[in-house]
Amino acid sequence: MIGYITIGTNDLTQAENFYDNLMSVIGIKQLFKTETQIAWGKDFNSPMLCVTLPYNKEAATSGNGTMIALRVDNNELVEKMFHKAISLGAQDEGAPGLRGKTFFGAYIRDLDGNKLNFHHNNYEVN
Repeated sequence: MIGYITIGTNDLTQAENFYDNLMSVIGIKQLFKTETQIAWGKDFNSPMLCVTLPYNKEAATSGNGTMIALRVDNNELVEKMFHKAISLGAQDEGAPGLRGKTFFGAYIRDLDGNKLNFHHNNYEVN
C-alpha cells in the first residue's frame, strides 16, 4: 500500500550520510538523488524512504505525532539499527526492548528531529 514516505531535512548532505549509514545495516541502498531529494529502498517496486529539502524553501520541521516505523527481520537488527543511529548522532527516544507480548522495538529522532521506530513482531502466523 505505501509507495514512499517523505521527511524533511535542513541539511541534505548530513541527512545523506546519516541515512546511507543507517540503511546499510539492513541492506537498503540509495535509489536516487537529486539536488533536493534522496530516496532509499530495496528497489523501485518496494516502499521507499525519501528525505527532501522543503519545496517551499522554508525550514523543515518534524511532525508532532508523526513517526516512521521501519520493520526489520529480527530483534538483533532492531538493536543494530538503534545503536547505529545513536552512533550517527540520533537522539534516544526509547531503547530496544519488548513492548507488549510480541512487539520488540526501539525509537530515535534523526538529526532533523524526525521520529523513527525500528521494530520486529515476534508472533507466529498459523
